[in-house]
Amino acid sequence: MATAVATPSINTNVSSFITKKRQMLINGKWVDAASGKTFASYNPATGEVLANVAEGDREDIDRAVKAARAAFETGKWSKASPAARARMMWKLADLLEQHLEEFAQIESLDNGKPLAVARVADVPLAIENLRYYAGWATKIEGNTIPLGGAPPNKFLAYTLREPVGVVGQIIPWNFPLLMAAWKLGPALAAGCTIVLKPAEQTPLTALRLGELVEAAGFPEGVINIVPGFGETAGAALAAHPDVDKVAFTGSTEVGKLIIQASAGNLKKVSLELGGKSPNVILDDADLDTAIPGAASAIFFNHGQCCCAGSRLFVDKKVFDKVVDGMAQSAEKIRVRPGFDPECDMGPLVSEEQLNRVVGYLDSGKQDGAKAIAGGARHGDKGYFVKPTVLVDATDDMKVVKEEIFGPVVVATPFSDLDEIVKKANDSIYGLAAGVWSRDIKKANKIANRLRAGTVWINCYNVFDAALPFGGYKQSGWGREMGHEALEHYTEVKSVCAAL
Repeated sequence: MATAVATPSINTNVSSFITKKRQMLINGKWVDAASGKTFASYNPATGEVLANVAEGDREDIDRAVKAARAAFETGKWSKASPAARARMMWKLADLLEQHLEEFAQIESLDNGKPLAVARVADVPLAIENLRYYAGWATKIEGNTIPLGGAPPNKFLAYTLREPVGVVGQIIPWNFPLLMAAWKLGPALAAGCTIVLKPAEQTPLTALRLGELVEAAGFPEGVINIVPGFGETAGAALAAHPDVDKVAFTGSTEVGKLIIQASAGNLKKVSLELGGKSPNVILDDADLDTAIPGAASAIFFNHGQCCCAGSRLFVDKKVFDKVVDGMAQSAEKIRVRPGFDPECDMGPLVSEEQLNRVVGYLDSGKQDGAKAIAGGARHGDKGYFVKPTVLVDATDDMKVVKEEIFGPVVVATPFSDLDEIVKKANDSIYGLAAGVWSRDIKKANKIANRLRAGTVWINCYNVFDAALPFGGYKQSGWGREMGHEALEHYTEVKSVCAAL
């Protein structure tokens, strides 16, 4: 007889954190919103209020930007050496590691993801990202340049790579802590100051991180955290005339609004947006690897991944076997609250997201697509959806063309490889793709033809702080992670001196 696994109790520090009204961090001080307003952050497993948070608006954003500007131009941060910046970042990473369980629990409660996943993925990856960019702080360099049209030793010409200035960072709700680390890392390494707006659905880990920012020794005004709604606080941050750069992760629709809002002072913009990623399984693929890999590609994080492998193309010779395996994988997934030790998939993040995903399922059914697994809401409490595998879909269906952002995959057979590469690229998006084949030469040729920022071969959802991530087409501008991300947070200055 199997022994029941006990549900972990909520950490006492976590209980204390979520029961108190959470304020915003501006200029090194925890303060209420100027309006005095608060908003609720909900537990998606129950639909009940988890915490109450200060609701930032235009005035709060303005205060935070002024604090960031002062810190950048005249504060202690402006005089800190690269090595000093690196030490603060390492200290922040160390503190995050010391409080790993707290952050994992807060993330699971606020976002809905399995606690076990937050423990081994979200928090550790955030720690490693901070450490990776701490290493870069002392390695941001310019070049000396010989001038080809001048006599030798006539001029000294060189470049400097300097911080871009005050940065607005708008964080999504699917990986709240990790996405904050992705953005904070390169900005801090470069010497920028930051106004960070977490998603209104999931503000809590960012606010807890703010407490560690203070303990790590960052001067006041370097990192300001203003929770609030996208249409108010987020819009004010994107449009603020004293913000030099804005970084946004979220939907393509909102990304376009960010660009428009940023036009006033032509601030730099980097965007990591939506996706409808193709995942191609060839007839020579190792199906024992490809089937669970394709299942993980779509069902990881409840399908709430911009790079989720939501369009599955399978050679018709192995289509039935793959689809049957995908359906079995979906049916074995245990859909439960994130704190349940047997949880494989938690709830979607919000009631709005639940309605969105269920709406797509209804649309697919009405259009003639068939669900061979899932296809509906799971239970009647919380925001749960059954992992779903759809077949018999046509290219014009919404479930094929549009980003669902839930645990829903559409499987399509193919016989002509050239045709399926063309179909894989037939999307407004170009964030990621997957190829499964024992023939590595063939797989690389296909990868070279796919219009996507990341192509995984015989794997999926492999990330590293050194590996750039971002999209082609309407999946965004620029890259997160790797040394490429530093380009978004620096300006290049050419200096030419006559000798």
